[in-house]
Amino acid sequence: MTAYNGYVTDETIEGADDGPLAGKTVAVKDNISTEGVRTTCGSAMLSDYVPPYDATVVERLKDAGATIPGKTNMDEFGMGTTTETSAFGAVENPAAEGRVPGGSSGGSAAVVAAGDADLALGSDTGGSIRCPAAFCGVVGIKPTYGLVSRYGLIAYANSLEQIGPIAPSVEGAAELLDVIAGADEHDATTQEAPESDGPYAAAADGDVDGLSIGVPTELLDGADEEVVETFWDAMDDLEAQGASYHEVDLPSVEHAVEAYYVIAMSEASSNLARFDGVRYGQSGGYDGNWNESFANAREEGFGEEVKRRVLLGTYALSAGYHDKYYKKAQDARAWVKQDFDEALDDADVLASPTMPVPPMQRGESLDDPLTMYLADANTTPVNLANLPAISVPAGETDDGLPVGLQLVGPAFGEREIIRAGSALA
Repeated sequence: MTAYNGYVTDETIEGADDGPLAGKTVAVKDNISTEGVRTTCGSAMLSDYVPPYDATVVERLKDAGATIPGKTNMDEFGMGTTTETSAFGAVENPAAEGRVPGGSSGGSAAVVAAGDADLALGSDTGGSIRCPAAFCGVVGIKPTYGLVSRYGLIAYANSLEQIGPIAPSVEGAAELLDVIAGADEHDATTQEAPESDGPYAAAADGDVDGLSIGVPTELLDGADEEVVETFWDAMDDLEAQGASYHEVDLPSVEHAVEAYYVIAMSEASSNLARFDGVRYGQSGGYDGNWNESFANAREEGFGEEVKRRVLLGTYALSAGYHDKYYKKAQDARAWVKQDFDEALDDADVLASPTMPVPPMQRGESLDDPLTMYLADANTTPVNLANLPAISVPAGETDDGLPVGLQLVGPAFGEREIIRAGSALA
């Protein structure tokens, strides 16, 4: 275990004797199934669950020779922006004492930032890889939807989430992406990248000469002043290396956070219905009727944030409100996707601060969920559009707090964002 509570379970899983990741440790987020090693999703509901099979990404890690040193702490079922909603306690940011590491893959980013793992896997539903990467001063990639198998990932919101790498450098993250990417017969949503131009790691050459970068002004509005200053300093650095940038408009992002949470909570209410103490999860006891048993299991097994999202999602899907909320959210999602596609017609990548604020003090946002939800304003639109994005360290505030820069590419444009990001990290 670590002083900052980065691991839920520190049981080691050995990989093959050789391979591209031989000699390297790769920590795995605790919502990714590992055969024979408990997988809790940061929840009391699954505190004793031991999967009978490996997720496809875990199989690929083992085949590549990686050693998995443990399962990393996370917001319960991936619901949170600070890794403070875990049933196994909050995680502290090793790169900023007294601050949160971001969420929900906060444990994965923390163990990489602290040097307790060479690399890590996280999952990103609305920014859950990029946010902790930014707050902990490391690199995180959210791949294009369908590039990496979700088989064995315990679902929160199927249409939004992707597994992706976290590493100290862009090249390290790209090397891990090379191992886990590709079609999988167990996940019909996966496919090979349409165009192959060698390994992703080869794209981390730092060559941004001639690169065109679009800057959505909407994603700078309302951001912390020091975050904006650090962002522009990084953009000036890219310009000095041969890139150019221009402003672009993404008017739909004004409604992206609302659309994201309606869709994510609706899918969560459906996905988590199976955790009733009979099919999955801890028992609610055997006294009383089935409804009482189910209610007891969910009352005792789920934390407050999970209950809030399941209830709101159930409401959005209920009779009479489906068209009012869920259908409108899907319309907004199509608008967001169209806006990104049009902006990327005139730019190779789009750039923004990853998070509009530096890492928060621990406990600061727990009593105000709306503030926590709005902190995802720059990352959630990318998941709605199913595009790839990377967060790289852009610098620090005057108080030494890490600031991340997000680069968004076209679908299956991982090489573009890796190349651009490698010029900074």
